[in-house]
Amino acid sequence: MNNSQIENEMQSHTIKVRVPGTSANCGPGFDCIGLACTIYNDLQLTLLKEPMLVIETKGEGAENIPTDDKNIVWRSIRMLLERAGAADKFKGAVIKMENRIPLSRGLGSSAAAIVAGIKAANAILGNPLNRQELLKLATEIEGHPDNVAPALFGGVTVSIVNRGEVQTFSFVPKMRLKLVVIVPDFPLSTKAARQVLPKEVPMKDAIFNIGRASMLIGALIKGKERFLKNAFDDALHQPYRVELVPGMEDVFKAAKNAGAFGVALSGAGPCLIAFTSDRSRAENEIAASMAQAFLDHEIKTKSLILALDIRGAVVLNGEQ
Repeated sequence: MNNSQIENEMQSHTIKVRVPGTSANCGPGFDCIGLACTIYNDLQLTLLKEPMLVIETKGEGAENIPTDDKNIVWRSIRMLLERAGAADKFKGAVIKMENRIPLSRGLGSSAAAIVAGIKAANAILGNPLNRQELLKLATEIEGHPDNVAPALFGGVTVSIVNRGEVQTFSFVPKMRLKLVVIVPDFPLSTKAARQVLPKEVPMKDAIFNIGRASMLIGALIKGKERFLKNAFDDALHQPYRVELVPGMEDVFKAAKNAGAFGVALSGAGPCLIAFTSDRSRAENEIAASMAQAFLDHEIKTKSLILALDIRGAVVLNGEQ
């Protein structure tokens, strides 16, 4: 095979994808509700027939990302290849990642990595798995669908797992949301955040969350802003995680006082996310108030003003 043939072969087995960051729970929707936001990781994948692995990473957390077979993107690719019956054909890869989603901050960095890997590999193979099958595989890898679902579908997602089958409802709210994300300068692992949760909760707390989660979805679908004031409140996970994020309650108060509909712990944290609309034009004031409240607790932060991503994971060189 000459150089030109090798180059053509490489091009036919190379794809670029873009995957949005995500925020899970949205307050009361623990492990069920998620949304995609306008911060993205890019991945270029070349599948190789030879057992060779090259991983190049730049951007957020590059120095902490494994470049061997422990890499979550590569592990996800391998699982996709096995599921599609192509693991014997493609034994290696060149993976180039450009990360903008902060690691271990509650913005779905691991979900983005998983979705990027399986979306790219599936596209190279000619899309043997449909989006529902990709969702099932991503959920198996991640352990729950609340981040991988919006990363795949975009918008706001509501997901359940019924007898091992994942069902996701995705929709775009009837209002233009602005998402004010405050990123503290310390990481928080999902494992640590889950360890503080109780195994059982009081009935009144379960009822509290059912009501808020129902109100949240209904208000977003109908575009009824006035019903969002209390819809982001939670009794199942945030009260137990508040000790892991110093100043969290004060930051919540600051966001609401500055005009936010509501505010929540983003995923397992430590990012906090406030919700407003673009017509209120209060996002900068909300961000400044939240940052100051954190600073009062001697915690430095950075702010992200984001919108809702409605596309989910996309192939960049030729839409799939």
